[in-house]
Amino acid sequence: MITVEQILYTSAPQRWWALAEELGFAAAGTPSAEWSEFRADGLLALHRVTESQPAGSVDIHLIVDDVDRVAAALCEHNVARKFMTGVGDVLTVHASSGVVLTVAAGAAEPPVGEIAVQPIWFQPDVDEATAILTAVGLHAEIAADDGGWVEFRADRGGSIGVHMSEAAGVGASFLSCGDLAEQARVLTDAGFPAHVIDEAYGRSMRITNPDGGSDIWINGAQEDLYGYHRPA
Repeated sequence: MITVEQILYTSAPQRWWALAEELGFAAAGTPSAEWSEFRADGLLALHRVTESQPAGSVDIHLIVDDVDRVAAALCEHNVARKFMTGVGDVLTVHASSGVVLTVAAGAAEPPVGEIAVQPIWFQPDVDEATAILTAVGLHAEIAADDGGWVEFRADRGGSIGVHMSEAAGVGASFLSCGDLAEQARVLTDAGFPAHVIDEAYGRSMRITNPDGGSDIWINGAQEDLYGYHRPA
């Protein structure tokens, strides 16, 4: 079992708490300015900014039921293992692009609601990212015919998009299986300006970022597979 947790660093935690709830996430415990978690389809964690992680930075964390299995499956990749108090063994996976993701054991509730976390992993080598996520145990659901995009699904909640890009990094994003136009209206009425855009692959929604900077993306569930396919 695997759950995707999107860790977002913010200087506006209370604003993000409100946005998370409007999106359909439920707080897991009492939120604090240092750290808070929200659950829907996958987990959204909000972390205070640090010297190395300014507002808007995003980490990908995977919660698994068997760290030993994952460590063995990732033996051909650059992986470090250390013990963290209160967490247990944590695997840190370093991609050649400099993107880092972490893996730790834990239990999570089944996915709920219409919104899933979907951090986007940008890097030139899509095949490397695909190999890492497949080894961990995620399933490729949709891929672009030109090799520039692969969408991975975790069986216990959340997904990850891998996007070919010369500029490597991780961006905050979400996936919705609901009515984007209605969701945009509700968010706008709640004080979070949002609008829907028609893309070549479907529809997406843009939300004003509580931390400023680039808008937050919510992709609609993709139904038109022209130029895409479902990997076997």
